[in-house]
Amino acid sequence: MQLLVLNGPNLNLLGTREPKIYGSTTLAQIEADCVAHGQTLGVSVSCAQSNHEGALIDHLHAARGTMAGVVLNAGAYTHTSVALRDAITASELSVVELHLSNTHARESFRHVSLIAPVCVGVIQGFGAAGYRLALSALHGHLNRP
Repeated sequence: MQLLVLNGPNLNLLGTREPKIYGSTTLAQIEADCVAHGQTLGVSVSCAQSNHEGALIDHLHAARGTMAGVVLNAGAYTHTSVALRDAITASELSVVELHLSNTHARESFRHVSLIAPVCVGVIQGFGAAGYRLALSALHGHLNRP
């Protein structure tokens, strides 16, 4: 089984970008942890990041038929991108929406997710540990009898 961890805009700056909100763990550290956690689950984990909406959509299209599911931290595109929502639907993949921070404890414009309705679940507010939670939840979802 192969899973994709896909990160959106500004997440390449993790570790230095607003550490009081996003923590001090870098994206490289998160990706290495995801690969290692995947091994404990018996799955292969690939990681990708882009600051560009179209590139994220391309990753979802490419994952169709090759990946079993996706953990997606779409960043700000969560609240703005109908195109990303449509790509999730078109991919026919199980997708878990992930956020490092609790978006409901932040600005009101972050309270609405356009992608949540087409995802199998949402994990937020647990910092970098959320990625492990999301991978475990996705793995469990995909292995339900």
